[in-house]
Amino acid sequence: MSGVGKVVCVRGGSGYIASWLVKLLLQREYTVKASKTGHLLALDGAKERLHLFEASLLEEGSFDSAINGCDGVFHTASPAILSATDPQAEIIDPAVKGTLSVLRSCAKVPSIKRVVITSSIARVIYNGKTLTPDVEVDETWISDPVICENLKHHYAVSKTLAENVAWKFANENGIDLVTVHPGVVIGPLLQPTVNGSVKLIPTQINGPQTFPNRVYTFVDVRDVANVHIQAFEVASASGRYCLAGNVAHISEIIKILRELYLTLSFPEKSFIILDQEKNLTKNGIHCLAAVKMTSLSRQSIEYQTRKQKVSESASSLWK
Repeated sequence: MSGVGKVVCVRGGSGYIASWLVKLLLQREYTVKASKTGHLLALDGAKERLHLFEASLLEEGSFDSAINGCDGVFHTASPAILSATDPQAEIIDPAVKGTLSVLRSCAKVPSIKRVVITSSIARVIYNGKTLTPDVEVDETWISDPVICENLKHHYAVSKTLAENVAWKFANENGIDLVTVHPGVVIGPLLQPTVNGSVKLIPTQINGPQTFPNRVYTFVDVRDVANVHIQAFEVASASGRYCLAGNVAHISEIIKILRELYLTLSFPEKSFIILDQEKNLTKNGIHCLAAVKMTSLSRQSIEYQTRKQKVSESASSLWK
């Protein structure tokens, strides 16, 4: 679908997902309003169809002028912080209050046809259910904020509470809302800063502790951006969409990196985990149901391969 004549707003334009979202929207000839950030000006089509604005996530009404006249809004802004001195003030409040602020602005604009919010797979999988290879995770799963809090997973708490208030407000105010729940987002960077999910790989490699015996649901940032656009464009889109291209144990990521970077020095623990790999019980391995995502895409999404994602993330960090 062409975006000619359509105006959309991307909240969080300086972020990892949002930067790719702006890039792909401009390629589809949308006119895009985005949070003021310099690196977006270098994108193709930016000179003609990109308008930057300043707004505060926590300042009520600060999005009103940016959203006015838009056909759709993408809210991607939320603190992607895994640890904080004050989790309530640094992670949870900005996510919840920022989401409500954007939706309140949207409720004032009758031209808005749909709002797409970036949530997380963390909003889905922390519900007390055991994750095994035969378990299928889908959009009906809902994380329990109490479990997230007990795990001290404050990012998951923030995403859970933010989505709760989003659906409540949308239902009460007649807003057509879709939420997208990606796994760990990796792939090439457009923005000058490195986000938390891309840092995961070097942090795991270079951190002082042994590797955790756990798996990650990886998805390429370009796939995530494309699904956001489909969630806006496909008229029948509704509800929640889980999104992950691969579920991989950390040992598989190490193996790929060692194949790609023969001259890179890896710590001793990298060799230990590969030696022990056959004996590991790979906790948390599961699959994500693709049925609803396939209906959104009208065909199965051709995800970037695991090796592509890891390679391009690493290239952005170690070039």
